[in-house]
Amino acid sequence: MRTLLFAAVALLLPAGAAHAAPALKVFPAAVELKGQDDRHAVVVQFVDDAGVTKDVTATAKLSLKDAAVAALAQGTLAPKKDGRTTLVAEAGGLRAEIPVTVSGADQSRPVSFRLDVMPVFMKHGCNNGSCHGAARGKDGFMLSLFGYDPAGDYHRITRAIVGRRIDLAAPEKSLLLEKSVGAVAHTGGKLFDTNHDDYKTLLRWLKAGAPDDGANVPEPVGVELLPAKVVFAAKGQAQKSVVLARYSDGSTRDVTRLALYMANNEAVAAIGKDGAVTGGGRGGAFVFARFGKFTVGAEVIVLPTDDKFRWPDPPEHNYIDALVFDKLKKLHLAPSELCSDEAFLRRAYLDLIGLPPARAEYDAFLADKDPKKRAKLIDALLERPEFVDMWAMKWGELLRVRANNQTPQYGRDSKAMFSYAAWIKEQMAQNRPLNEFAADLLVGSGSNFKSPPANLYTAGERLTPEKTAEDIAQVFLGTRIQCAQCHNHPFDRWTMDDYYGFAAFFAGMSLKRGTEGREVVVTNNNSANTTAHPVDGRRMKPKFLGGAAPDVDGQDPRKALAAWLTAADNAAFRETMANTIWAHFFGRGIVDPVDDVRISNPPSNKELLEALGRKLADDKFDKKKLVRDICNSRTYQLAAATNPTNELDEIYFSHAYVRRLRAEVLLDTVTRITGTEDRFAQSPPGTRAVQIHTGEVTNYFLTTFGRAPRETPCSCEVNREANLSQALHLMNGDTVTAKVAQSKFLPALLAEKKAPEVVIEELYIRTLCRKPTATETKKLVEIVQRETAPARLTELADAQLRTDATYRRAEERLKALRADLAKQPKGSKEAAALGKQVAALEQTQNAARGRLEGAAAQTVYGDILWGLFNSTEFTFNH
Repeated sequence: MRTLLFAAVALLLPAGAAHAAPALKVFPAAVELKGQDDRHAVVVQFVDDAGVTKDVTATAKLSLKDAAVAALAQGTLAPKKDGRTTLVAEAGGLRAEIPVTVSGADQSRPVSFRLDVMPVFMKHGCNNGSCHGAARGKDGFMLSLFGYDPAGDYHRITRAIVGRRIDLAAPEKSLLLEKSVGAVAHTGGKLFDTNHDDYKTLLRWLKAGAPDDGANVPEPVGVELLPAKVVFAAKGQAQKSVVLARYSDGSTRDVTRLALYMANNEAVAAIGKDGAVTGGGRGGAFVFARFGKFTVGAEVIVLPTDDKFRWPDPPEHNYIDALVFDKLKKLHLAPSELCSDEAFLRRAYLDLIGLPPARAEYDAFLADKDPKKRAKLIDALLERPEFVDMWAMKWGELLRVRANNQTPQYGRDSKAMFSYAAWIKEQMAQNRPLNEFAADLLVGSGSNFKSPPANLYTAGERLTPEKTAEDIAQVFLGTRIQCAQCHNHPFDRWTMDDYYGFAAFFAGMSLKRGTEGREVVVTNNNSANTTAHPVDGRRMKPKFLGGAAPDVDGQDPRKALAAWLTAADNAAFRETMANTIWAHFFGRGIVDPVDDVRISNPPSNKELLEALGRKLADDKFDKKKLVRDICNSRTYQLAAATNPTNELDEIYFSHAYVRRLRAEVLLDTVTRITGTEDRFAQSPPGTRAVQIHTGEVTNYFLTTFGRAPRETPCSCEVNREANLSQALHLMNGDTVTAKVAQSKFLPALLAEKKAPEVVIEELYIRTLCRKPTATETKKLVEIVQRETAPARLTELADAQLRTDATYRRAEERLKALRADLAKQPKGSKEAAALGKQVAALEQTQNAARGRLEGAAAQTVYGDILWGLFNSTEFTFNH
């Protein structure tokens, strides 16, 4: 809820735009009336010099220059005769005009099943998943989900169980109508009454004989929700909307009454069934309209009116700051202060190389007085081999690098997996341009031993065009098209035609075993470049997702796909790559999740996302350059501490977001600090968790802390959410406890006999990358002194020795020897022999006690280290 509180205002106000003059706007920008029954509403919006909007439709003076062409009543236009005229709107001393065109004014358009009847089903939820659009329908009646199959719907209404749902002899008695108006029991309840426009539409269709449409019925090709930008000055304000549909024959139509409306945050902005938007509490939201197969959104802001906000005017390091700060200023969100050098040092090391800074690196950075030392550190870390490991790991997750030896027909053997992982790491080490890297993967063919990119197509499941298309779209275009496999996407633009057209790029692909039993060979049949549409059996040719259909007959269509997808002008690819990089450094994407780009999940800062994408493309898809821009920005270097204006912001990057260290980085950090070593299956000694090649390696710590199993390309596989199991494992598990006990640096540190203050400072710098506060030092020194005092050492030793069976047996033996010695005459041989035994045993017992007392200091400092490892300050990056 807190995330949605500030949702999606970024599109409203152009970056860096100065205050414009007040304006009067009329929506739509032009009106086309076609046929005597056509009607078209208009909306008038006033925009002040600060970009705040107000609906003045009801108060504006509206007039037509030629009233003989059209009629105007209550903001709605109706045709009179063919011709052209102009609608004039006047309000607040401002004036706006839009053209009005009328054609076919003396003709009545026949009622259409697809254009008029089916939208009624959508509007009232009849064909959604909880009603008749369910897989088996409801109450014996099934419609295609969201109307993806109009021909099938027509057949089921008019031909299935003839006479049950429609009655052409007495249309008013049709079950279709009687259930809708509540005259007959209806699980969905009453939808409307008999004087409703939708009832009249259905009745008109039935009276016409329930005709089907001809072959040339126009189809919607686009929808607009207007106005697309609304900025309310306060809670409770309202804005009318108009939904405009564009058709394949070039015509337009007002479908406001037929559209289905939704909102993603009704606490900020709600939208009624009539399309009227009402502002709620402070923040931002999106409202959506769906008509046919299209969903469109409009942004809504409700500005605070009771604050005394003053922009602090922070310095901008680069274009990133300019775009981020412009949005924050509009939203009355002051950015946090710049983080300290210590916080930046730890943040940069963990984000860029996945390891904490060593003590010498800490000292050198803090002692450096160069004002450009942060930029120098970023440059140095970018050249570290650990930076390569980080991005090899990230791409290993996205590309599902793991072996699948149990699938003999099509699986990826460990040998191929290692080859694949090594190739990816080499690409990262060379800083290969991301577009070239992606293109090589898309056209990968041949032996998956000899041609590592071919492993893109050798996953854990059988290769199918559909699954391959889904994975490619999700990884490289940030788009989840899975919904469109069975029906048109309910909240995005993708249709079944889009889905199967994109899947056709992979229709000719197949896998076969190579000469070596473990080898898989990827091939493509260039004459099999079509897929079957499941609704009507049409053969779908390759078509770019949201783009054109290339001519690839007789060719491997993946080459055309690779060229289109990785082109510099493909905004979807460049912005997805940029967003993936951004999310690594902020813990969330500008579109979040990064692989769920859709109309109903818009970017929090569209201008920023576009700028990052353009910069990446302009720099020839050099990821290091974009990483350098991000890390050098003030936005990345902001403190995690919030101020009263931005404490609820979770999407606009007004402060650093506290984020739990990912599993691999957390384990590697504990290991590096303690000087211990981890052992992982299929990896040589000394391998860090970040360097593990494959996803099937199991490790309790990594599994508990959310390491990606690499079974799907979904970004959700990497889990950074904290949970009770993680806390319990840190406290009671053997990982941290064993590493502290086996720590190599603690004994060496204590051997130097340094003061407690110095040792405690060293522990803090190693773990938290900062010195302890005076209060922390004071309390911990008191603990060390108390726990290492002679009386306390004796007490602790006694407590431990009492539980030591060997020591207790020796004590009993010593007691018996002393008793025997007391009985012997002094100076006798027996007394001398017993005396030697007593002395030797006493020496052994004292040595045991001395070892325990000597280990007390290491124990207490180990406990402090254990406590630091269990602190949220350590497990989270801030």
